[in-house]
Amino acid sequence: YVDAGYLLASAATRVSGTSLRNGIHVDYGAMIEAMVKQAQQISGLPMLRVHWYDSAKNGVPDAQQERIGELAKVKLRLGRFGVDGQQKGVDLRIGLDLVAHARNDASDVFFLISGDDDLTEAVEEAQVHGVQVIVLAVPNKADKPHAVSRHLLRAADELALLTPATIDDTVMKVEVPRVPVAVPTPPPPPTDVPARPSPLDLAARRSHAHASDPAPVPTTALAYTVSSGGIAHIAPGYADPSEHDDGIDEVLARVIGSLRKSMSAHEISDLERDRPSIPREIDRALLTDLSEVIGVYDLSDPVRFRLRTRFWEHYDAH
Repeated sequence: YVDAGYLLASAATRVSGTSLRNGIHVDYGAMIEAMVKQAQQISGLPMLRVHWYDSAKNGVPDAQQERIGELAKVKLRLGRFGVDGQQKGVDLRIGLDLVAHARNDASDVFFLISGDDDLTEAVEEAQVHGVQVIVLAVPNKADKPHAVSRHLLRAADELALLTPATIDDTVMKVEVPRVPVAVPTPPPPPTDVPARPSPLDLAARRSHAHASDPAPVPTTALAYTVSSGGIAHIAPGYADPSEHDDGIDEVLARVIGSLRKSMSAHEISDLERDRPSIPREIDRALLTDLSEVIGVYDLSDPVRFRLRTRFWEHYDAH
């Protein structure tokens, strides 16, 4: 039972330093083959089937997901994306399948590749029907389990690590080569043209013309929503302006650095054209990475707002 969101985000973090999935390229066939081989070695039993759980827009698979579903003995199970970019229905599908297959005595040993706390009760219910449930965790850079809930760990019969080679041999960091663009030399200024006022002259004139105008006083702060790019008003004092700043800066630096290395010039152009909106996958990586950095599973709304509103500030500054 493979939670693709957990698997790929954890693998991306190990390889590239951020959970951004479009920053990696995955050989899915080789990865699944290696996972199956390890599960069979641990259990001493033949593998029945791989259930692959992921999210898709409106529950419709994309081209990559279709290819995964066409692999031998792989069953594709899809949830959907919520309005905030988070996956919906995936945990429920995993939990329902775990319990149903245990009740129907489909296998003796279940392997769960996930770290989600929400699966704890499903694991315990499956065990009631006499099956073993082993959690296979993705190793981090220190070869320790990455992002596995303590509740899930206590519920499982065993915790095992995917072999580092399973990730290192099948997941590659994407780095798009940059072609230097020649900057044309500006033509010399034309001669015999009446001198135009300088910007300083114009500023001085405007300052003199409006010297008696009262200065505007800001009354509220603004942030842009992720899904629509519309303006959302934040009441003064709603967000602590310094809360988790260090963690936010670290995450933004890592994600934006990965974006600049992995995106083509066309993709960067599309990203910048749609500002101030943040694409769903980038937003999901920002939230996932910040949760890991500050050790908070459920980020508060003020922290989410601050992370999102500072994205473009950091993008322009770096």
